[in-house]
Amino acid sequence: MSAPSTPSGASPPPPAVSPAAPGPVAAPASPLDLGPVLPVAVLDDPADAVPLARALVAGGLRALEVTLRTAAAPEAVRAVAAEVPEAVVGAGTVLSPAQARAAVAAGARFLVSPGWTDRLLEAVRETGVPFLPGVSTASEVLGLLDRGITEMKFFPAEAAGGVPWLRALAGPLPGARFCPTGGLTAASAPEYLALGNVGCVGGGWVVPGDALAERDWARVERLAREASRLAPG
Repeated sequence: MSAPSTPSGASPPPPAVSPAAPGPVAAPASPLDLGPVLPVAVLDDPADAVPLARALVAGGLRALEVTLRTAAAPEAVRAVAAEVPEAVVGAGTVLSPAQARAAVAAGARFLVSPGWTDRLLEAVRETGVPFLPGVSTASEVLGLLDRGITEMKFFPAEAAGGVPWLRALAGPLPGARFCPTGGLTAASAPEYLALGNVGCVGGGWVVPGDALAERDWARVERLAREASRLAPG
């Protein structure tokens, strides 16, 4: 069949272009700048990692923290790093230098810990990936600032003082920037995001355990889409 003709002197219409799929994400300068919410997942089956990451990306959240609380976690990190290049996968609950090195070897592009020690800080610095060490007191924040670290995880956020704690710290320690995690919800997140010293919030609610158990990726995508649109309250 011949192509349809065009009127004399008229340019042919441009070819249709399909929407581009999300491409690989550059290495993050900071996990705090990857989106308003950093989803936190506890995975028992590494086979769930890739569909989970794809559901999050489809919903507008490209970052995923896989906690090292289960035996499946290292393989889950490895699978996302290899098969979902448009996602930025990190490892959480990093407690030792050995875990930090193994997570990065598996493909983790950032690391998160509930606390910190000088030995852990030294090991993570050697890996070269961004790191969010956990804090819950002003002394811990001051200790990290003294070591040149300005970005931290505030954990457990709700139990350790929540929004009032972060607001109170902004005056005396303005150089610190946080990702509050622990007990937050879609309803409480905007109040945290409104604070000048908060870059993002950790969101376990985006990856609920029952959704994982049921492999309800449509629900995860919907929760991710809602979280990606969260704005300061």
